[in-house]
Amino acid sequence: MIQEVAQIEYNTERPKLIIPEYGRHIQKMVDHAIAIENKEERNKIAKGIIAVMGNLNPHLRDVPDFQPMLWDQLFIISDFKLDVDSPYPVPSREELMERPEPMEYPQNHPKYRFYGNNIKRMIDVASSWEEGDKKEGLILTIANHMKKCFLNWNKDTVEDDVIFAHLFELSNGKINLKNSDEDLSDASNLLKNKKRFNTNNSSKKSYKSSNRNRKRH
Repeated sequence: MIQEVAQIEYNTERPKLIIPEYGRHIQKMVDHAIAIENKEERNKIAKGIIAVMGNLNPHLRDVPDFQPMLWDQLFIISDFKLDVDSPYPVPSREELMERPEPMEYPQNHPKYRFYGNNIKRMIDVASSWEEGDKKEGLILTIANHMKKCFLNWNKDTVEDDVIFAHLFELSNGKINLKNSDEDLSDASNLLKNKKRFNTNNSSKKSYKSSNRNRKRH
């Protein structure tokens, strides 16, 4: 009994796994492949290990570059000591140790945040169009949407001149409706859908509460 206990292996005494997700059996298979002297036999063993690693990740079979990823992981598990013929370029230790270049995040800090970034993109598109009815229709649609966004943020009334001034500023002076005779939609029409939605929600809540009261009785 004492001898059997003495033969028990504890994880704290075992070598550290390079990729723990594959478990110790894969690590032992790779170590066995490294110790094989015949290269042709090593190639056969390596392909068998790749097949087992693929079976452990069936959900990734349709992922692009799945096979190259498995071969890269095989060399990583072997600590780059496995000498086999890979169907893909063998990564180097230095290549994997390189730090990735920092990603550039878009720095969008709009002056009027309540309009959102999409409004600025729409204004840029409208500014690039040729003059005509199509451009005028798009500009009026943008202006009405800006008014709706302003009312959602301010929850009050807003004059069309304010929207026209913001549109002029955001377009860098390319769209000028300051002296235009166009009138934007009324605030009541722009917020009608919002009020209707809130009314429907409140009726649903009252309906649920009445149902709860019925169940209690």
